[in-house]
Amino acid sequence: MSRDLPKKRRRAREIALQLGYLMDMRQELPMDKVLSSLPLEEEEPEVRDYATALVRGLFKERDILEGLLREHLVGWRPERMVSVDRVLIRLALLEGYVDRLVPYPVAISEAVELAKLFGTDESGRFVNGVLGRMFKDLSKESGEASSDEEV
Repeated sequence: MSRDLPKKRRRAREIALQLGYLMDMRQELPMDKVLSSLPLEEEEPEVRDYATALVRGLFKERDILEGLLREHLVGWRPERMVSVDRVLIRLALLEGYVDRLVPYPVAISEAVELAKLFGTDESGRFVNGVLGRMFKDLSKESGEASSDEEV
């Protein structure tokens, strides 16, 4: 694995967050319009490919991600959440649960770091709490051991 891969993936997630935010604000936009809204050709191929895969996943799995969010969000409606937080939670669910691109602790950690950078003062803690609870519940439902349980 390239030493630069984590940095490239972080950059790809930043791009996916921006495009996911656009999707959240303008839900009627088709995927090709969303993808063409940023100059992805300026990015390295690994960054461009991973960001594109994440955005395509957000489009393709939109209903599943929204269902997971509504089912596991306690005391909140997704509409009331800060849009950046909502998009980051969807991205983490996509990467760590739906498509299993990374282990879910990595998905949580990356979402929290991006929430601290791009969200509100409370976003990091909020995203961490929501995702921690969601992945714990999802692990129980699927019969997998969560990271805080002994294996």
